[in-house]
Amino acid sequence: MTERNRLFDLRRNIQSVIFGKDEAVRHALVALLGRGHVLLEDVPGVGKTVLTRAIARSIDCSFSRIQMTPDLLPSDILGVSVYDSKTGEFTFKKGPVFANIILADEINRTTPRTQSALLEAMNESQVTADGKTYALGPPFMVMATQNPYEFEGTYFLPENQLDRFMIRIRMGYPDRSSEKMILLTRPASTRLGQLASVMTVEQLIELQEQVLKVRVDEAIVDYILSIAEATRRNEELTVGLSPRGSLALLQACRALALIEGRDFVVPDDVKELAVSVCSHRMVAKAFTQDGASSSAEGVFRKILETIPVPQ
Repeated sequence: MTERNRLFDLRRNIQSVIFGKDEAVRHALVALLGRGHVLLEDVPGVGKTVLTRAIARSIDCSFSRIQMTPDLLPSDILGVSVYDSKTGEFTFKKGPVFANIILADEINRTTPRTQSALLEAMNESQVTADGKTYALGPPFMVMATQNPYEFEGTYFLPENQLDRFMIRIRMGYPDRSSEKMILLTRPASTRLGQLASVMTVEQLIELQEQVLKVRVDEAIVDYILSIAEATRRNEELTVGLSPRGSLALLQACRALALIEGRDFVVPDDVKELAVSVCSHRMVAKAFTQDGASSSAEGVFRKILETIPVPQ
């Protein structure tokens, strides 16, 4: 079976339980193939958790869910060393982070101290505890959901944590026809329970390796560099796009090209993914020089319009 057929089967399997969210599914698969992590941001009840569980069930891999509550400790995620009175030695008991796909549910409800426990895992695919390093995966992906900051009981995710997410996805409310299908179909939990895997871990790793072989023309690289430099010069932003953000955008474009059945990146890949991959990594000034309020995403969209697109 070709890579494109495998990806088609994977998308179709996920979309059988997620109605009307084709772009969200595609962008989640971009992160999966690009060895990145996903931040699902939206109000409760629009399918963030269902999307994550559907991806995990569609791949024959290990999965764990971490409910990020205010009283959660870093050791609850990473694991803890337990003293064995019989041997007189400490044994490390692995936490839920030791799985292929992790659902960090409502990540901004837990404290910054606990949020930071995921930094090494997300950046290095490893965990260090009691002076020992333990490898994670492959594959390894964190899909974190978060509620809007206006909701009570939420903490801001620091910039260094946000920078670890390859892509931010906003689910949004379904349209009327999609929501009608949701209401008329069996409950999501029942559909998820019957969802079968269509891809093995080995096949997924092969696809991730294929992403690295997707060709990127120098003009595309210069296009991404121009975008990054423009964000760093912009007076409405206090933090521009980091080199990690530029690398994430390039890798995401490679993954999208593979999903689309191409072995090369085109400018439209950059245009489609730029906002989702880059805007959450930037920080806007609270107010512009003329006194109007600004957001990083709004400023970034204006910047994109000024960058010449390579032909």
